[in-house]
Amino acid sequence: MELVCKEFYKLSLDELYSIYKLRCEVFIVEQNCPYLDIDDVDKNSYHMFYKNNDEIIAYLRVIPKNMYLNTSSIGRVIVKKEYRGKNIGLILLKEAIKLITDLKLDNTITIHAQTYAIPFYNKVGFKTIGNEFLEDGIPHFTMELKI
Repeated sequence: MELVCKEFYKLSLDELYSIYKLRCEVFIVEQNCPYLDIDDVDKNSYHMFYKNNDEIIAYLRVIPKNMYLNTSSIGRVIVKKEYRGKNIGLILLKEAIKLITDLKLDNTITIHAQTYAIPFYNKVGFKTIGNEFLEDGIPHFTMELKI
């Protein structure tokens, strides 16, 4: 497994295609949630993923502060179905937190987490704030991590 982290303009066309394909497979098809996945936030984010051979098996994006929320954020956290349950997502999430820390992007990370995923984010110290809300028809909570 190889960890890759690139800014948008440094992604190859094959990498970008694979990222969008994986995100569509899970967030739109598997979760049955029609929404506009491709957004301008991608252009200003760091894209972090694990590759197994040439296949992207886990992905997330690190969003600088004031691009999506008023702090740095992590989003589109995803693991390909056949690789789930192996802690790959958790390892990738820790790498994203390390990136934010190392680049001194912020001292707080705020995310919008799907409600079912709260225990996953709790494992690295995220805490829920506020009330549950719907985003694209899916229940979410705002979560925050002080680093």
